[in-house]
Amino acid sequence: MIVKSALLTKRKILAALVLAAMSHAPLSFGQDSDALKDELAANIDGRAKLVQEMVDSIFSFAEPGFQEFETSAYITGILAENGFEIEMGISGIPTAWTATWSNGDGPTIALGSDIDALLGLSQLPGSPEIQAMIPGAPGHGEGHNSGMPAMVAAALAVQDLMVEHDIPGTLMLWPGVAEELLATKAYFVRDGIFDDVDANIFSHVGRDLNTSWGTTGGNGMVSVEYTFHGKTAHGAGAPWAGRSALDAVEVMNYAWNMRREHLPLTQRSHYIISNGGGQPNIVPDLASVWYYFREQTFESVRDLFETGNTISEAAAMATGTTVERRILGYAAPQHGNKPMAEAAYENIKKVGLPRWSEEDIQFARAVQQRNTTSFVDYMGGAESPLVTELDELSTPETRGPAMGGGSDDIGDIMWTVPTITIRYPSNVPNTTGHHVTAAMAMATPIAHKGAVTGAKAVGMTVLDLLLDPTLIPKAKDYFDNVQLNGTSYAPVLSESDMPAIDLNTEIMSQMRPQMREYYYDPSRYDSYLEQLGIDYPPVAQ
Repeated sequence: MIVKSALLTKRKILAALVLAAMSHAPLSFGQDSDALKDELAANIDGRAKLVQEMVDSIFSFAEPGFQEFETSAYITGILAENGFEIEMGISGIPTAWTATWSNGDGPTIALGSDIDALLGLSQLPGSPEIQAMIPGAPGHGEGHNSGMPAMVAAALAVQDLMVEHDIPGTLMLWPGVAEELLATKAYFVRDGIFDDVDANIFSHVGRDLNTSWGTTGGNGMVSVEYTFHGKTAHGAGAPWAGRSALDAVEVMNYAWNMRREHLPLTQRSHYIISNGGGQPNIVPDLASVWYYFREQTFESVRDLFETGNTISEAAAMATGTTVERRILGYAAPQHGNKPMAEAAYENIKKVGLPRWSEEDIQFARAVQQRNTTSFVDYMGGAESPLVTELDELSTPETRGPAMGGGSDDIGDIMWTVPTITIRYPSNVPNTTGHHVTAAMAMATPIAHKGAVTGAKAVGMTVLDLLLDPTLIPKAKDYFDNVQLNGTSYAPVLSESDMPAIDLNTEIMSQMRPQMREYYYDPSRYDSYLEQLGIDYPPVAQ
């Protein structure tokens, strides 16, 4: 855990100065909300250095799903220092936690963001060239290093105002662990983590500052690994004596690909062979294939899952093997709360977009020009400037019909408590998600400014939830009578399914010793770029 005492003392002094500048008059519902939100924005601006240090530190940890030990220790250390009560290991997940602080009876507002990195995406930040810091190591090519810093800054600013103005209520922060595996939030829901929460705000990195309501187009998904058991034999001496588990895997994959012709256009399904045997001259008695099945409704996700199960059983019968399955993750379709989104969008308009420097603009342009891909060409060209004008609120009408795409297990929480996602501009437009290009900006001033901006929008919306006596009832009415009208939460999980906390253990046992050498040290360097000796923007080549 990297929490420096000098830094904490500095934060305490800063917080005291901010509080001293505030009015000490007790708050009433009639107080000018704009003035209160201005206080909050100033408080968050005063924490910009903390945001930068958090963004850069978590980027340097770069821990994949279920291995976020340094990240969680670092974040919870900061929250504990600020009076939050920490509960570690929720839902039996070592890197999952809640951090709770209360100022008396009032609404309970939850704030969450994902914290995991992706395998194989190690990237030197501030460089527009693809350059791994450690070949084969994980990296934040999904931008998750910026989300929790924004939520922590928002929570600490709201906490200051709650104390100063006697605002009752409770704040609960929580991390999205192993989100890239879609592997934890359904378990949080199953275990009642959100049972006493009145509203939840989630944040995610993006290219702009916005939120949405209604069915967002985010697919539901089930992640399942099929393991086939056969009989080993000498591949040359007596192959007839064996039964190849790998043959079963191949039969399943072939059959699934034949089935694709008859699946809806909205479905997304993909797989890897996670265990293909040992060596060619041994008939494999054990082989596994890992599938993601994605669709837009609870029923359609379940249908894909059941189809996959049937095909796996048929493949086993055809090859004289047996099969077992293990659910590794689940994500519900997404649905944002309308009253909360509308309130958040008013705050987004108040906050506005960051003021990008000429250096930010030059760096974004360099990233786009040097990393043109078929994807961005297809989407209309590699160059797209940093966003300077807000889009309109994203609604079912403005989005149009969805044809399928990615997933996020925030969907499970959306069907449990009124929830919205606020996206904030911490990355370069037109980079390819889940790719090293999406990591290039994630420890630069672009990421820092975007996270500060997101923190303001989140914090202002938390104030609305705490102070507007009509907002939470409206949010719950929409949740109960619109969102749940004709649809119920129906995950593909049983009580016996457990989080796959063993995932990524082996790779991190190999990579972590090398990665520690690159951890950011904010006590010695003003930024991670400075520590790495990187010019920003890079010298023209």
